[in-house]
Amino acid sequence: MPAMPRTRPAVRRCAGVGAVALALLGAGLPTAANGSANGPEPDLSRFYRQRAHWTACADAALPKDMQCAKVTVPLDYAKPAQGTVDLALSRYRATGKSRGSVLLNFGGPGGSGVSGLGLAGKDFMSLTNGYDVVGFDPRGVGRSSPVSCGDGLEAASDGTSTDKMPDIAHPQALMKVLQQLTARCTEHSGPVLSHIGTVNASRDLDVIRQSLGDSELNYLGFSYGTRLGAVYAAQFPHKVGRMVLDGVDTLTESLAEQGVAGAQGQQTALDDFLDWCVADQGCPFGQDRRKAGDAVVTLVRSLDENPVPSDFGGPFSGQDLVGAIGQALYSRDSWSTLERALASLMEDGDTRGVQNIASGGVALPVGQRRGSGPAGSADIPVDNLSAALMAINCADDPDRPDARRITEDVGRLGEEYQQASPVFGRSRLTQMLLCYGRPRGTDFIRDEVKNVSTAPILLVGTRGDPATPYRWAVETAKRLGPSAVVLDNRSDGHTGYTTSRCVHGKVDDFLLYGTVPADGSSCPADDGRGTGTGPSD
Repeated sequence: MPAMPRTRPAVRRCAGVGAVALALLGAGLPTAANGSANGPEPDLSRFYRQRAHWTACADAALPKDMQCAKVTVPLDYAKPAQGTVDLALSRYRATGKSRGSVLLNFGGPGGSGVSGLGLAGKDFMSLTNGYDVVGFDPRGVGRSSPVSCGDGLEAASDGTSTDKMPDIAHPQALMKVLQQLTARCTEHSGPVLSHIGTVNASRDLDVIRQSLGDSELNYLGFSYGTRLGAVYAAQFPHKVGRMVLDGVDTLTESLAEQGVAGAQGQQTALDDFLDWCVADQGCPFGQDRRKAGDAVVTLVRSLDENPVPSDFGGPFSGQDLVGAIGQALYSRDSWSTLERALASLMEDGDTRGVQNIASGGVALPVGQRRGSGPAGSADIPVDNLSAALMAINCADDPDRPDARRITEDVGRLGEEYQQASPVFGRSRLTQMLLCYGRPRGTDFIRDEVKNVSTAPILLVGTRGDPATPYRWAVETAKRLGPSAVVLDNRSDGHTGYTTSRCVHGKVDDFLLYGTVPADGSSCPADDGRGTGTGPSD
């Protein structure tokens, strides 16, 4: 769960189907490792015969030198005649001889690859030395039949969370609100909501690959995008070309376990920020480190009890502040911005700085950007990132505790999350329950995404990652098997490609030239900035 609403995606975003051989989809078309045990796959040949038709992007919010296209996929792969979904694509052309395309996924889940590539294009220009660089909006995201919950979790026009959820201490009231939220999401999302999730997104990815004319998938996925890449490797092992997974998601932990890991990671990042802050005379918490930690907890609790008016309309609560802090902690480059914003809030009651951070107004590395583009771009619902993130994570998770179990466990869970982080524990625990009332998700990721037989897959794990802990990279590599190679990024922040010259160089060498780093090789912590983060969204 690299991200849930109010945080990135990260978000903590994090899946697939049984490894059963499928029938051929058509002459020269791929086989997949995820078919139905009850019979052959339906005929999908018309989808695999497509070719992406590239034109100038119609959306004025996108760069003029970027091209756009769409690819059609079945709404339901088991019943392809019952409807389709158009997936939005964007690309920068290769500057020289192209060996095909490399597809990017910026994470979330729920981040728009079309907008993401437009915003962060300069971070990936080195890859145009050998590839067309392609972004895409997965089903339910951005310009690809976006899901929405109407006036759900993120109804404010600036994209910040309104957080009207009851406290976890009142589980019955919380579960009632969650059921109402599920009904709103169903009402506002249309039929794609029932067919969302990483299993279908992976199959879509294979149709996109074929539409680009590539015999193999070359892929760079961040955060949640690593989950998508791993599922693809399990479903289409013989179609994996050069694949990089940066900020590696878990394939086995439950949403509850992921929530605790996320709270711990964010608390560690907050501790690092406070260590840095108290060494500066401008730190709003003073120069005593212990008192600074207590002051953050006190500030959050005070704002939860007595929210203040915000400059963007509506009250600003402690959980709104938690969301803003969580955003900024994804990158050291945001620490000075966070320090100034907190000082304005504490000294003048000015919420503009922290709300600007919460809405994506600070430069964040790829893998953490909100990703859904400017508000109103291509009629994307303002809550699409949160709605898609929630829907995809729930579709990928089979755990559905009933009301009795939630009520019985809430006290124990509250203590566990509070111990993981007195600042982030409450919001993480509430997020963990957001799948209540939704259909049970797939078992495929936990049960079948393992022991893949593919070309080498490069996994990048960052030691100080607040969203996807380094141990997940090691665990996922062991699960995927001998094909997986781990690059140890001994630095801070979520993902490494755009923040470390060393990681950037090794990933480029792998994608462009096939040079595989030795398993367990590392990049130093003091490597400094990479190619820059590009503009934020």
